Amino acid sequence: MSKLSPAEAEIALKEVSGWILAGDGLSIQKTFKFGDFNEAFGFMTRVALKADKMDHHPEWFNVYNKVEMTLTTHDVGGVSQKDIKLAAFADDAAG
Repeated sequence: MSKLSPAEAEIALKEVSGWILAGDGLSIQKTFKFGDFNEAFGFMTRVALKADKMDHHPEWFNVYNKVEMTLTTHDVGGVSQKDIKLAAFADDAAG
């Protein structure tokens, strides 16, 4: 697995909805909003189970119905296809 350049990351982000490249080009980010805390926590649980299987754990922050999620691949020092794959899963889980 290799690090995507900022230009490659921007192209890969077209595969997912609402994700943005951080200003430093080293991570991708998205804020999810749900109906209530239970929905937000259920989403986090689904993503956590997938992330653990992928051995790829997000940085996230949750308050009530909002989950802010940041993905980066520490092994390569930036964004990789692993981040895009987990982002796509998160989008589906939120759907």
